[in-house]
Amino acid sequence: MNSPRVRTVFEAADIDRVLTRISHEIIEGAKGAQDLVLLGIQSRGVPLANRIGRRISEFENADVPVGALDITMYRDDLRLRPARALETTALPEVGVDGRIVVLVDDVLFSGRTVRAALDALNELGRPRVVRLAVLIDRGHRELPIRADYVGKNLPTSLQESVRVRLAELDGDDAVTLSSGGQSPRGGPNPGGEVA
Repeated sequence: MNSPRVRTVFEAADIDRVLTRISHEIIEGAKGAQDLVLLGIQSRGVPLANRIGRRISEFENADVPVGALDITMYRDDLRLRPARALETTALPEVGVDGRIVVLVDDVLFSGRTVRAALDALNELGRPRVVRLAVLIDRGHRELPIRADYVGKNLPTSLQESVRVRLAELDGDDAVTLSSGGQSPRGGPNPGGEVA
């Protein structure tokens, strides 16, 4: 078996710069921070949502509610993958009803994670608008889902794997692209690959 070739796509400074841009785009799209709620999709979407929330709060001089969304029980591949521990869903006190909700995730791939997040959100309330912000869009959509805010469009093959590392979970910030190793469909990826 060939060992994978790994290429760094983003370093810490790149991630920081991209999150600042996405934060400004969210403010522009929402016409300010009023009624805005950020929900990070577990697990790497949560620290990204927190970082974006802090930036928007600084830029707009207003608190932006941030929460976490666990989509495990809403996935359509539960019977196909090994059992996963449930993570936390934590809504901000303001809830989501009538709000502009921005779902935040690390990698957009097939769109199935986002579909599961929309199903989970549907049980929590009725937002006025739902938007999607992702650090990386790698293509290969299986559902008609697109991101409103994208850090980087990264065309990939199905034999490549995108790995997102975040300081809050992994000790450092980086995005890498591996090729020549196991297909991302071949099993769970511990570094943030999203189906």
